[in-house]
Amino acid sequence: MKTSYRKEYSRHLQRDMEYKVYGHAGKPMLVFPTSLGRFYQYEDSGMIETLSGFIEAGKLQIWACDSIDEETFFSTHWNHEDKAIRHEQYDKYITQELIPGILQESKGNNGGDDQKILISGCSMGAYYSASFFFRYPHFFDTLIALSGVYSTYYFFGDYMSENVYFNSPLHYLPGLNDEHYLGQYRSSQIILCVGQGAYEDEMLHETRLLQDLLQRKGIPARIDYWGHDVNHDWPWWNRQIHYYVSSCL
Repeated sequence: MKTSYRKEYSRHLQRDMEYKVYGHAGKPMLVFPTSLGRFYQYEDSGMIETLSGFIEAGKLQIWACDSIDEETFFSTHWNHEDKAIRHEQYDKYITQELIPGILQESKGNNGGDDQKILISGCSMGAYYSASFFFRYPHFFDTLIALSGVYSTYYFFGDYMSENVYFNSPLHYLPGLNDEHYLGQYRSSQIILCVGQGAYEDEMLHETRLLQDLLQRKGIPARIDYWGHDVNHDWPWWNRQIHYYVSSCL
């Protein structure tokens, strides 16, 4: 399998950011780590091996990005608004630096064909993938979110500012009636999955809220609730990601 480690300076974050690319061609897939995780977590947790058949066949190319959670949602030093402002800088890094590079490289690797991105993650990575998908649907045509929360309540409680609001899908989607956005959601594949076992309670609650919201908006989505023995952990996410990617490619 072709792999490539990258370390590039981000003008928006004013620091180096690392990521890794797996594969030589195929559907571009952007994955986020879990809370406080790093770009190598997806590989270390077995997910690259799980998807290796798709990658080696040239059907899937994965970009595993880094987070800066210790400076944003999980910072113990900054107040809520400073954390939200720092996250907005991370948002710009992802959407104005990393994603344009993914799209350009993917086009070159796929005979000049423009492709949209499959965005995914587990736990905190599921929050990130859903948040970016709903905020910037023009980049994506597939979302696979495993065991995520979909609001900022878990990180900020009842605190709400403009910077927080636009990173909280369960807050802004109810009032979103712009057909430009809704049409893009409706033409995409949306997959939300959560277990019903240990440490999944908050994720179950917010998945149900998002399911109800999508139904009311007329946005097709596949919402799966796995069994009561399915807990919040990598062995299950490995099984889930292979199952859902195989249905999308």
